[in-house]
Amino acid sequence: MDILHSLLQQEADLQFPSFNEDTAWEIGSWLVEYAKSHNLPITIDITRGTQQVFHAARPGASADNDEWVKRKVRLVNRFGHSSFYVGQMLIGKGKTIEQSSLIPESEYAPHGGCFPILIRGTGMVGTITVSGLPQEEDHKLVVLAIQTYLETI
Repeated sequence: MDILHSLLQQEADLQFPSFNEDTAWEIGSWLVEYAKSHNLPITIDITRGTQQVFHAARPGASADNDEWVKRKVRLVNRFGHSSFYVGQMLIGKGKTIEQSSLIPESEYAPHGGCFPILIRGTGMVGTITVSGLPQEEDHKLVVLAIQTYLETI
């Protein structure tokens, strides 16, 4: 299975029945505990609509990670797909985000770590983002957090 198909399948599979502030707290808190136990220098961000409903930074993360979060979130809100998917799609096309969509990479980061919060039967309502690891690891950590949460409900 090629990477783009696999990433789209994740989006199809990892959908919530509902999502609110308590959901954000549970997922965000799980990510913080995971990061603590693995000593990961990450920033974690969860939005619902335009509201930031969870944000935390671990030792070793910096204000640069906050800027990466903003750029990844902006990208996912624009394209409706994970930031890793958009980045891999661009690699496949051999184009930059500027060449493909006429938008600046300084504002939109096609790098892994931001995943759309998708409500089954509704669509995208927000984002879950991790920044601080290599982009594929950022992506995998967000996917793991969503999978872990969905298995508990």
